[in-house]
Amino acid sequence: MLRTAARGRIEDYGLIGDLQTAALVGRDGSIDWLCLPRFDSAACFAALLHDERAGRWLLAPTGEGTCHRRRYRGDSLVLETEWTTATGTVRVIDLMPVRGEAADVVRVVEGVTGRVRMRTELRLRFDYGHVPPWLRRQDGDLVAIAGPDAAWLRTPVPLEDSGGACRAEFEVSAGERVPFVLTHAPSYAARPRPVEADRALADTETFWADWIGRCDYTGRWPGAVRRSLLTLKALTYAPTGGIVAAPTTSLPEDLGGVRNWDYRYTWLRDATFTLQALLGTGYVREARAWRDWLLRAVAGDPADLRIMYTLDGARRIPEQELPWLDGYEGSAPVRIGNAAAGQFQLDVWGEVLDGLHLSREAGLSTIDDAWRLQRGLLDFLEGNWDRPDNGLWEVRGPRRHFVHSKVMAWAGVHSAVQAVERHGLEGPVDRWKALRAEIHTDVCTRGYDAARRTFTQCYGSPGLDAALLLIPRFGFLDWRDERVVGTVEAVQRELTEDGLLLRYRTDADDGSVDGLPGREGTFLACSFWLVDALAGIGRPAEAERLFERLLGLRNDLGLLGEEYDTRTGRQVGNTPQAFSHVGLVNAARHLSGTPAAEEGSAGPGQ
Repeated sequence: MLRTAARGRIEDYGLIGDLQTAALVGRDGSIDWLCLPRFDSAACFAALLHDERAGRWLLAPTGEGTCHRRRYRGDSLVLETEWTTATGTVRVIDLMPVRGEAADVVRVVEGVTGRVRMRTELRLRFDYGHVPPWLRRQDGDLVAIAGPDAAWLRTPVPLEDSGGACRAEFEVSAGERVPFVLTHAPSYAARPRPVEADRALADTETFWADWIGRCDYTGRWPGAVRRSLLTLKALTYAPTGGIVAAPTTSLPEDLGGVRNWDYRYTWLRDATFTLQALLGTGYVREARAWRDWLLRAVAGDPADLRIMYTLDGARRIPEQELPWLDGYEGSAPVRIGNAAAGQFQLDVWGEVLDGLHLSREAGLSTIDDAWRLQRGLLDFLEGNWDRPDNGLWEVRGPRRHFVHSKVMAWAGVHSAVQAVERHGLEGPVDRWKALRAEIHTDVCTRGYDAARRTFTQCYGSPGLDAALLLIPRFGFLDWRDERVVGTVEAVQRELTEDGLLLRYRTDADDGSVDGLPGREGTFLACSFWLVDALAGIGRPAEAERLFERLLGLRNDLGLLGEEYDTRTGRQVGNTPQAFSHVGLVNAARHLSGTPAAEEGSAGPGQ
């Protein structure tokens, strides 16, 4: 197989989006990833996972030029990249207007100083780089058609079709502007109304400014929090309110390895943390949309709850491999779909129950269907909480009795007791209290290692798990309980690499191995959990130092991927990762005056 050319580092990419899909733009001016028309559609630019033959759109100076600055325009998703060349400075403005009617990528070349020669190469390859389109001209525009997909490129620059790619070179002087507008629609539908580049730019800036203007965070890290909130909004599928874990697939957790997964779906596990981030920063409308998506997605048989769903709530996400793509830096296989969707992960029942309870506590309008759904979920938990499962990290090894899963089962039952006692809802509260106490005793008896003063990843194993840091977050034990303090200290001691936190040890020989070869980087969301935990047990200065370090791992645009490889000093995993940015927002809120010891501490949990 022909080895791929090197792509940019994962942190070299910026994000633009229109609330239905998103594109990754590299420092070199190449859009290397874009799925149309939805986040989970097939990619038409997939160079990120192969090379330019899999599709990309390059727009940059010819010859030697240095990208000396890139930034978002204020609090928006309008990306500016500037290059300095021997003959002048040029700026490329990238955006995707939020209009709903169709997906558009707008690129505007703007001369800043001197005169700069530019080049563009548009190489559309539908179906993840597999299908080249038929190209033709229509009313001066380029039209590309392949099966169900059609795209139109409008620009004043004359383009030449060469080898299945459209290329051109042109010059831009100071003060000149050259627009490019790429629009996608089904090939069997009428062409969408054209977008005028400058109007789209103005409208897009206004949209994002209006949206972020609703943020009411007043803590010490406003810039970082706002950028993370903008990223979360960009990962939202507006028609349904679902939030994708990331807009990419198969960016490796282990460079050159096989830990490559598709994250373009919506995980129920993220529900409570996402709701905390949105409600805690003033975004009640978005929190309500997320809550409503949750209710629609999980409606039906409580025993058939899935850990993840598609953007519109569909539950079948078959996994397959794409052998024609080499993978990012040779990290094969490239996967689409996610087989983990069919796993049994007990914690999800608790997370859904806790998320719906959080919505009720925050004053979101009560929906009768929500309580009926919760009653059904509770009935399932009552009969199944003591089953082994695959755990929140979706291990592909044998099922075990994971401590976090049991704690979340407890949290689900605890939320039901609170719903009756604090909100006057009807239910067998005495029976639920007895069940809550039974689960609590089981976890504290079988999941706690008294000799080491720590809870363990699963019953009967000495292995640890970063999710143990969440035990007090859901009120299972108080932050000041010696078992919590011991667990935080043990997790920090045994699961950190260069001060950052692993999810668990993949190289352990104690039965905690996840059934996959290779290793992974430190998990950024877990590192933010450690920030919360250190603050919760009374070590706020140490928590703040770790938080500041995590902020320093963001790229120059404020974006975080899933993990950080301390050996290479690089971000790894799918990017940008919603869970990482949710962790940032919540940690900033806690350190800014909502102590972790106050949120989620409900005493000993009995």
